[in-house]
Amino acid sequence: MKLPKLLSLMAVALAITSFKTITSDSKIVTPSREFYQLKTYIFKTEQQEQTTDKFLKEAYLPGLNKLGIKNIGVFKLKPNATDSLKKIIVLIPFSSLSQFLRLEEKLAKDKTYLTAGADYLNATYKQAPYARIESVLLKAFADHPMMTTPALNSPRANRVYELRSYESATEAIYKNKVDMFNAGGEIKLFDRLAYNPVFYGEVISGAKMPNLMYMTTFADQESRDAHWKAFVDSPEWKGLIAMEKYKNNISHIDITFLYPTDYSDY
Repeated sequence: MKLPKLLSLMAVALAITSFKTITSDSKIVTPSREFYQLKTYIFKTEQQEQTTDKFLKEAYLPGLNKLGIKNIGVFKLKPNATDSLKKIIVLIPFSSLSQFLRLEEKLAKDKTYLTAGADYLNATYKQAPYARIESVLLKAFADHPMMTTPALNSPRANRVYELRSYESATEAIYKNKVDMFNAGGEIKLFDRLAYNPVFYGEVISGAKMPNLMYMTTFADQESRDAHWKAFVDSPEWKGLIAMEKYKNNISHIDITFLYPTDYSDY
């Protein structure tokens, strides 16, 4: 074999090897999967809700922003005659579990945060700013590893942010449903139909497990209903639900309709 040809082949082989290394090691090619905390504040009185609203707007979100945590969603429930409790749901993205675990420690050193949130942080047991806080920790899906903030121009009070929780009978069946979103193409279908998804997440710690949760967003209720009709009628969905391997992979569904507060990041 002539030397120029040999050198050419060696260069190609080196390029292939380098590409494999970049593909396997580079975070650009394979983005890290975010973690999310869903914090639900539950209130018994209007005063509790007002105190927590003020804390979130003036202390908590600015404090998180100073730590480099952006795109924080703050939502309230759409009016629902069957739910008498008032709630605020906060969605916080984290780049790592370490960032999540160190959050409270860092906030406790922020004097501006402590001053702005004093009414909430120093509340007495007789004037607690909430009845309870519920928390769910999630890891982003492989096929949607980073949060996407929706581009909606409708009034915030009219928007519908749909939070869904899908429970499965066993861990193995739950993994099958996650696979249906990723490899099965359910996420791709949501993207094709412009569902404006914020996140898809595997619940790694929460009161209801095994389960997954995700949030999609719409300009208003009419848009939401039209999108779901298009989803159900789509050939992709009809093909998915006809597949034997994806049968009976959900045992319970919770659907919560939300709208963003005026100080929510989206």
